[in-house]
Amino acid sequence: MNLRLTGEHFEHVSEPGERWDLLAFRYYGDAMLQRIIMEANRHLWLDDLASIPPVIPPRTRLKIPVIEKPDPDPSRLPPWKREVAA
Repeated sequence: MNLRLTGEHFEHVSEPGERWDLLAFRYYGDAMLQRIIMEANRHLWLDDLASIPPVIPPRTRLKIPVIEKPDPDPSRLPPWKREVAA
């Protein structure tokens, strides 16, 4: 997927039990884009070698980068999602 970061971001304060994939799904509609949010917040874990916890600590102030997704290639969409020429 060809994504472009805009340089802008949302702020999000985590709630108990939130995970990176759930945030990616909420903001981007795709849980697989969790890496974008994780990398934008890497500074919260001071040790670069430490793994980022899968569950975000409550009340953590996160940056959610704004991304632009290109329009999907109609030939890759299933037939029922393609626009029909009038």
